[in-house]
Amino acid sequence: MKVACLADLADKAACPRLVVKVGSSLLVSSKGLRRGWLEGLVTEIAAAKARGQEVIVVSSGAIALGASRLRLDKGGRGSLADAQAAAAVGQIALSGLWAELLGAHGITAAQLLLTLDDLEDRRRYLNATATLTRLLDAGAVPVINENDSVATQEIRFGDNDRLAARVAQAASANGVVLLSDVDGLYDRDPKDPEAQLVPEVAKVDGHIRIMVTGDSSSGMGSGGMASKIDAADIATRAGIGLAIVSGLRDHPLAALDDGAPFTWFTPRGAGSARKSWIGGRLSVKGSIVVDAGAAKALRSGASLLPAGAKLVQGEFRRGDVIDIVTAEGETLARGLSEYDAADAVQICGKRSIELEAILGAVPRQVLVHRDQMVLL
Repeated sequence: MKVACLADLADKAACPRLVVKVGSSLLVSSKGLRRGWLEGLVTEIAAAKARGQEVIVVSSGAIALGASRLRLDKGGRGSLADAQAAAAVGQIALSGLWAELLGAHGITAAQLLLTLDDLEDRRRYLNATATLTRLLDAGAVPVINENDSVATQEIRFGDNDRLAARVAQAASANGVVLLSDVDGLYDRDPKDPEAQLVPEVAKVDGHIRIMVTGDSSSGMGSGGMASKIDAADIATRAGIGLAIVSGLRDHPLAALDDGAPFTWFTPRGAGSARKSWIGGRLSVKGSIVVDAGAAKALRSGASLLPAGAKLVQGEFRRGDVIDIVTAEGETLARGLSEYDAADAVQICGKRSIELEAILGAVPRQVLVHRDQMVLL
C-alpha cells in the first residue's frame, strides 16, 4: 500500500513510518518558547505511536532558543559564529524539552545531530540509516536537527526542510509533514489578496518553482517556501508523499483528518535505495554536457557513452556524483562518474574504440552507467 493523499499519513497501513518537521517559528516566538503548543503536538505524536506508526521528528528551534537565552540579534543568525554559539546553547535545552514531553507519554526520545556531509557521503548515510532503523525498532522517537554548532556554510543544509526529506529517504519513511507558519504553497505571494492556495502538486517543475520566494516569513528560521519545494522534490522522487501544513493551530496534525488547508505533493515512482540517495543529493562535484542524441538515449534508459559528451565541467573523481546537462542547460540526470574529470575531458566526444589508445589502458566503456544514474 502506498501513501496517496494527506489522510493516508495518519493511516498505519499506508504510512507505517512518518517524519514530522517542526519549524523554528512554531517552537519559539518573540515571547519565548511555545511550550503549550509543543505539548499538544507531542500528544498527537503519542497518539500516532499508539495506533502503530513510527515517528521521526526533525526539530528546528535550537538557534532561535539559544539566541533568546544569549540575547543575540537577528535570531542568532547575524553571523555564522552567532548561529553556532546559539545552537550550542539552544540544542541542549531543546533536546531536554523533547525528552521530557515525550517521556511524559512513556516514549523514549533519541537525539541525532547531522550535517550535510553525513547524508551526502554514502557510507555515513548508511550509518545514519542503520542508527535510525535500530532506534525505531526499539520504540524510540528520534529527534533530529542539523548540527549547527559545527556545520560551516559549505557543509550545511541551511534549513531543516531539506534535512527532513533526506532523513525520510534514509529511514525509508512513507510520508513527511512539514509544519510551518503558512498553510501551504500559494500561486503567488500569500500577502497578495488574489493569491490562491495550491492544494495538490503532481510534480515539482519550473512552473511550481516560479511561484515561490526564498524568504522565511517569521525571521526565526532559515527556510522559506523555496526550501520546502526542494524538500518536496527530494521526497517525492523517492516515492515519499509530503504535505505542507500550518502549525500555527493547536494540535496541528489533526489537519491530516479534519480538512484544514494544506498542499499535498504526490509521491512519484521510487527507484532503488541507492538511486534515491543519488537523486536526493544536494551537492554535486561537476557536470557533463551532452548532445541531443545522448539526451534522447538517456531518457530511454541508456548509459552515458563518451561519444555523447560535449563538455566536462568541474573537478571530480571516479565515484563522485555529477549532473548530466543538455546543451540547453536542463539538468537531465544525476549519477556516479566512472572517470576522474581529467580522463573524462580526454575522452569527451570520442568513440568507444578510441578510448584505449587515448588512455593507455583497457577503459570502462561508459562515463556514467545507467545503474548508477537517476533521471531528474
